[in-house]
Amino acid sequence: MSDENLRWKLVKEEHLRQDKWIDFRQNIYELPDGTEIGPVYNFSKHSFSVVVATDEEGRYICVRQYRHGIDEITTEFPAGAIEYKESEEHPFITAQNTIATEDEAFEAAKRELEEETGYVSDEWRHLFTISANATLSSNNVHFYAAKNCRRVKAQHLDDSEFLNVELLSEDELKERIFGGDFKQAHHVLAWYLSKDA
Repeated sequence: MSDENLRWKLVKEEHLRQDKWIDFRQNIYELPDGTEIGPVYNFSKHSFSVVVATDEEGRYICVRQYRHGIDEITTEFPAGAIEYKESEEHPFITAQNTIATEDEAFEAAKRELEEETGYVSDEWRHLFTISANATLSSNNVHFYAAKNCRRVKAQHLDDSEFLNVELLSEDELKERIFGGDFKQAHHVLAWYLSKDA
């Protein structure tokens, strides 16, 4: 059986909520055997960049912030959304305008590191780009490593951002990850990817 014989066919698509933050859809699909399945829910939101940053002493530059999805404060790497290209025809999120180029993702990575922590770097490496959640969403996550970061300014946070910067040794970071305080799966993956960078 070829891969084409595995593809679902979209029969009906309904946008339950579509604004500048999310396009949440309820769909009906025809399966490869001809039967229909639904409702199937999926969504589009901003793609985003995650930065595994280390300072000149090799310490990991992390942030602590509240995450409403789990109602907890967590330790994470600096990260942030890649803005979609708004236009008169599409002043809202779509599955197409949330897919960023690597140049756009890299600019977002540099911006988020500087805004969230006040650090910058001249030593960047793209680690990997992958679907953020292929089962449910169309956005991507872009992973970067930034080494020998130096602090050049104070934080410049968005109105809704409240976070603290922490510098962690390798052992301290491992304790956070394996102790359950480092709760973002993408960020843990980013750390593993950075080990080969």
